[in-house]
Amino acid sequence: MKLLITGATGMVGSELLRQAIIDDDVSSIITLTRKPLDIPHPKLKTIIHKDFLDYSALGSLFADCDVCAWCLGVSQLQVSKEEYNEITYDYTMAAAKAMLAVNPKISFVFVSGEGADQTGKARTLFGRVKGKAEKDLMELPFEKLIIVRPAGIQPITKNSRAPFLYKVFYSLYPLFKILTPSKVITSVELAKAILQAAKTKKGKIILDNKELKELKD
Repeated sequence: MKLLITGATGMVGSELLRQAIIDDDVSSIITLTRKPLDIPHPKLKTIIHKDFLDYSALGSLFADCDVCAWCLGVSQLQVSKEEYNEITYDYTMAAAKAMLAVNPKISFVFVSGEGADQTGKARTLFGRVKGKAEKDLMELPFEKLIIVRPAGIQPITKNSRAPFLYKVFYSLYPLFKILTPSKVITSVELAKAILQAAKTKKGKIILDNKELKELKD
């Protein structure tokens, strides 16, 4: 499997990259990032890309990939409403359409989250924008589209780039795992579930936190 990962510097994307490197079923990995990655490995090739609304120069890259794992994202607390919509929705849709134009067989994994609402009635900006992205991705002609909706993600590998509030919140995960274990998934479990889904699932599906935790094995 030839895997393309976006958001490889974030919590989910970086863990997915680590798990993909040690997965024998993944023959090659391409990361699409704004900055170089300090992770040398024979499987890995990093493409520096600045404009996530324009993929006109990446046609040959997309044509040679089997799966795109779209892990690029940002917290709604870190940016304005307009910026959140652009990063979460516009970037995703522009890339998905560009990939399909050159590679109709490519599979797409979209990292969404619990609370995403395709009806557009969610109270949170996160729920509305993620839901809109889900809905519009579902309408594109992907043969395989996997939407993953993790709940609380406990990072196993610490990310120095995480916002301060995230780091404070992370320290509470051991308590959450005791009080609400069904609502917590580790970054390693999620990464393994994404890889397993990409290899085994078919059609257009949504996987919730419970299904992801079961799929990791």
